[in-house]
Amino acid sequence: MSFRPLHDRVVIRPIEQDQKTAGGIIIPDTVKEKPQQGEVLAVGSGARNEKGEIVALSVKAGDKVLYGKWSGTEAKIDGKDVLIMRESDLLGILE
Repeated sequence: MSFRPLHDRVVIRPIEQDQKTAGGIIIPDTVKEKPQQGEVLAVGSGARNEKGEIVALSVKAGDKVLYGKWSGTEAKIDGKDVLIMRESDLLGILE
């Protein structure tokens, strides 16, 4: 990847959900919800605290995360659709 996020920002590749329901019904694109899970591709160096010290981020490249439905800024990097958001917009790490 030729992009490095700044400070407490992370780059996430959204993970598309299944296109079928458990009963086998195919969900058309017009009614699909935005993905809320993704894989962290890159992380910034960290945020600064009140003392000016850099505090490292809790996530790292490769982590699977859960984020808010309308979080982040959509971008296209190296031909891939990604989201750029602050670490505080992440809800948690999926293990």
